[in-house]
Amino acid sequence: MPELRNRSWILQKRPEGLVTLADIELREEPLRPLQAGEVLIRNHYLSIDPAIRDWMSERPSYLPSIPLGEVVRSTSLGEVIDSRHPAFKAGDLAVGVNGWEDYSIARGEQLMPVQPMPGEAEQYFLSIYGAVGLTAYFGFLEKGRPQPGETVLVSAAGGAVGSLVGQIARLKGCRAVGLAGSEEKCRWIVDELGFDAAINYRTSANLEEAIREACPEGVDVYFDNVGGEVLDATLMNLNKNARIVFCGAISGYNSQQPVPGPYNFWQILARTVTLEGFLVSDYFERFPEAIAQVRQWLAEGKITFREQVVDGLEHCLDTFNLLFEGANTGKLIVRLAPTAEAGVRGNSLSHATEASVSAAVLEETR
Repeated sequence: MPELRNRSWILQKRPEGLVTLADIELREEPLRPLQAGEVLIRNHYLSIDPAIRDWMSERPSYLPSIPLGEVVRSTSLGEVIDSRHPAFKAGDLAVGVNGWEDYSIARGEQLMPVQPMPGEAEQYFLSIYGAVGLTAYFGFLEKGRPQPGETVLVSAAGGAVGSLVGQIARLKGCRAVGLAGSEEKCRWIVDELGFDAAINYRTSANLEEAIREACPEGVDVYFDNVGGEVLDATLMNLNKNARIVFCGAISGYNSQQPVPGPYNFWQILARTVTLEGFLVSDYFERFPEAIAQVRQWLAEGKITFREQVVDGLEHCLDTFNLLFEGANTGKLIVRLAPTAEAGVRGNSLSHATEASVSAAVLEETR
């Protein structure tokens, strides 16, 4: 095999606030030879997730901080080019926690083989069949324990995970209320996704009161992707024995100062609330079960989802910062070296809306 050169985004220093080009740098270097047990992958798609910002810091997290001088960590999906591991051969598709780069070298046991069904796009295994769909599925059903007739409140409801949680809540006979950051997102989750109500948290003068009006019988399950003031306002609207599913706290990821705890945390005791965090990786053995159920819901038209796909490794940073500006629509993915086949498959199913974004369009959304 001729020598391959790899472009990678390298973490130069710990970011303060939004990540900039002073923090990460796009480099090109030759790939090293494979060692026993390793697999070489040409990445097709990179997952753009809020958790990456936390991994760039030195705060304790469920994964170690990205070492300075190393590639920015992210989940990727790609084609096996070469393998020194018995479970993989050239031409296989695999998903793993790799990085923002053209090629990744990974241990075979750290990769998961994937095989899309006819008509399914590869990148679904980074979105609806990947961490997004599985997080919504296991987080809500296992930790939220919804019961028919209950009220479910979801923050970041216009995002990739939150939009699915609300739809699953409706499938389970619950009333779904979403918090989103624009009128467009509020209309989308109500008119197209079937949420019962939506709250624009950016324009609400009194968020606690806005939640009370949208949830007149109180909140039984709160699926939290945001933390901060939204969590604080929700705490004052919980019912007795409510459940809070703590999925993320994007409101504080770019904070340069210690983030104060919820001022209304006392309500956890006063209303005998269960607050529980979870990691989707804890359910690894049950991934096939979840994918099968989500695939069935999609086929039956019971759920829908959005992907915002941006072309080009060079656009990883701008795409990433869309998350913290509230400018993304659905699951954010960067596509490398797009092919005609990928484009057709990505738009072949009516339940998936793929926004393929050029550099010019990306700039307009900022």
